[in-house]
Amino acid sequence: MNILRNPLNLLSEAVLGRTKSIFADDIAANHDRLMDVITGRELLIIGAAGSIGQAFVKLVSQYHPRKLILVDINENSMVELVRDLRSTEISQLPEFATYSIDFGSTGFYRLLEEYASHDYFLNFAAMKHVRSERDPFSLMRMIDINVRALHQYLDLAERWDVKRAFSVSTDKVVRPTNLMGATKNLMEQTLFAHAQKVHTSTARFANVAFSNGSLLQGFQYRFSKNQPIAAPSDIKRYFISHDEAGQLCLLAAFLGENRAAFFPRLDMSALTSLSEIAGRFLQFQGYEALVCGSDEEAKAAMGKVSGKWPCHFAPSDTTGEKQFEEFYRVGDDIDYSGFSSVGRVIESPGHRQAIAAFLEEISQIKRNDVWRKSDITNALRRIVPELDHTELDRDLDQKM
Repeated sequence: MNILRNPLNLLSEAVLGRTKSIFADDIAANHDRLMDVITGRELLIIGAAGSIGQAFVKLVSQYHPRKLILVDINENSMVELVRDLRSTEISQLPEFATYSIDFGSTGFYRLLEEYASHDYFLNFAAMKHVRSERDPFSLMRMIDINVRALHQYLDLAERWDVKRAFSVSTDKVVRPTNLMGATKNLMEQTLFAHAQKVHTSTARFANVAFSNGSLLQGFQYRFSKNQPIAAPSDIKRYFISHDEAGQLCLLAAFLGENRAAFFPRLDMSALTSLSEIAGRFLQFQGYEALVCGSDEEAKAAMGKVSGKWPCHFAPSDTTGEKQFEEFYRVGDDIDYSGFSSVGRVIESPGHRQAIAAFLEEISQIKRNDVWRKSDITNALRRIVPELDHTELDRDLDQKM
């Protein structure tokens, strides 16, 4: 099978230090199973034009689905996805249709009623940035996208006789330290609360290198604009590539047991500091990092030393940052059987009534004359009791 290569592969390989996907063997070993599940099926893919969504669409297209219904609010990215599909050699490119509409909107449901029967539902839409939880207005939208839209859809999924429902998750759902992680924790609860009526699964991600809006993509932008690079010095992360992200989702979405959460088998030696990643990125570009003592010093040094790029690396001091990644909880029954590169846990079914009550509480807060972040945070704490969140009154928008 001709697995499509993302244009970022050379950069990702240089920064991640590997040339072979960590999931390649599992994808190859399960080729026939994936073909059996996907061939001839109709897939509704939400968030299809995002970084992970695009990688998934290009990959799943090669397993001969009958039709892809691609939904994303970003019309520019959707246009580029179409151009990419039309310009790349894929044997038997499936029929596909694109819709630039918001998941959960009136237009979305009109689409489903009139045109979009589907066998599988695959959701990549999310507000994923910790910085977006800094105010009650962005936080409200985060809840609507990460939780409410999914809850409303799954309540109606029987109408379209959906066989499987997949929604992408994050490592930050485990003992979340930020409100974004809490909303994704609640997303998982919402997904699995509907597991009695539709087969459900998710994938908990590590960081996807150079994904849209990520710090690593920020390195690219800073470099192209001749600006210094900044990164926390005390935070380590486990990175996967765009292609690996699509492969993990493929395995979880179509081969996962009901209520399964898939995650990469984490090699602790692969945890890398973000400052080291910045150094590798600059080395790929032909530069060495010039470590400066402050943002101001880094900006002043820009272009002053040949072959070196000013950087400021400092300990994290913003709200919601977690020092390390976790894909499962202490005491979870981890299953590594059947896959060489993937672990999984079977989560308990969530409580639909509790989720509905939470969403009604959020709706009540929306009706208040004044929206207070503390009211929303308290509601999240009640339904996600493992949330360990401390406000530091400093967010990423206040840093370079």
